[in-house]
Amino acid sequence: MAIAQDNAAIFQKLRRYGGGIGGFFSWWRRSLVSWLPARLRSRLGMAEERLLLAYIDDRLEVRWLAPGEVTAVAQLPWPVESTDLDAVLNTRLAALPRWWILSADDTLRRRIWLPAAAAERLRDVVRFEIDRLTPFQSDDVCFDAHVAGRRDDGQIDVEMVVIPRVRLQAVFANMGKMATQLEGIDVVDASGRVAGVNLLPLELRRRRSDPSRLWNGILAAIVIAATVASAWSILNNRRNAADVLESHVNQEMQKAAVVAAQRQQLTDTIEGDAFLTGARSERPAVIQILSELTNRLPDTTYLESISIENKQLQITGQSSEASALVAKLEGSPLWRSPALTGALQPDARTRRDRFNLTAELGAAARAAAQQTAPPKGGS
Repeated sequence: MAIAQDNAAIFQKLRRYGGGIGGFFSWWRRSLVSWLPARLRSRLGMAEERLLLAYIDDRLEVRWLAPGEVTAVAQLPWPVESTDLDAVLNTRLAALPRWWILSADDTLRRRIWLPAAAAERLRDVVRFEIDRLTPFQSDDVCFDAHVAGRRDDGQIDVEMVVIPRVRLQAVFANMGKMATQLEGIDVVDASGRVAGVNLLPLELRRRRSDPSRLWNGILAAIVIAATVASAWSILNNRRNAADVLESHVNQEMQKAAVVAAQRQQLTDTIEGDAFLTGARSERPAVIQILSELTNRLPDTTYLESISIENKQLQITGQSSEASALVAKLEGSPLWRSPALTGALQPDARTRRDRFNLTAELGAAARAAAQQTAPPKGGS
């Protein structure tokens, strides 16, 4: 509840500065602009300068309205043509918007109190008050209003200025062609203070380009360019970061591939070693086979070749007892099923028979060989 009351108080203060948030920023902008030198404000088109024209005692009085001061420029005998007025003005003053000034006696002025929310559509609100506060109908007058003050309760003090259309048409007729160059009609009081209204009908107001539009366009272009440059910089940084990350990922992937290859190589080595160990365990050692052959073969036999392929033992040699070799090799714990392959071939030179003999090596033979082998260090 306290927070809601504080927020309501803040918005109440903002409304006092005019038109809610928009009015507050307008006030804030005017305050900032007021700190700039008058010449700089004029160059930037931020100074609310006007050329005031008033018909007084058969003369046209020309005044220069700058923020905070009114300066007399020239007095010309009436009637005055536009060319006569341009001749007495310098380039800078000739470029200022031209406003016609009426005296307070030519208009009807009323003060009314309205809610602060009415400031955003002041003309529409005041239009409905004309019938009640003046003897005229709203369609028979030209009118305008401005906020003259604000109260602490949120209401605004509005000054309404009204002039009959018939009276304004007479003023236009007296101006001649100069009426087409006007951008507004204002009122001054007895002290010469400008009221700050525009009684010129909307359809007759001369449209001028906003002096700050160029600067607003330049600032908008700068903001857009800065936004695009910032977005491009962020995008470029993200792309560079993505490239660096991709390069890092590629390096890590290469390292992972090397590690995977090494792991596979290690796995293959372990599996190969396990295979060799298993294969070695399934057959006896060569030295055991040679020792067993030496013990079982007779002295009349000599061997030409011994080959071991997988579990197959093949022996080639010559012997004078070739037919009895199978019987001598049977019963060995290192192999089984010894047999002669092919026919015996007699050799006339050595008077022996050439033979080919095969046997099957096995795990059982390996185990038996290990059981029958003498222990190390034994006698």
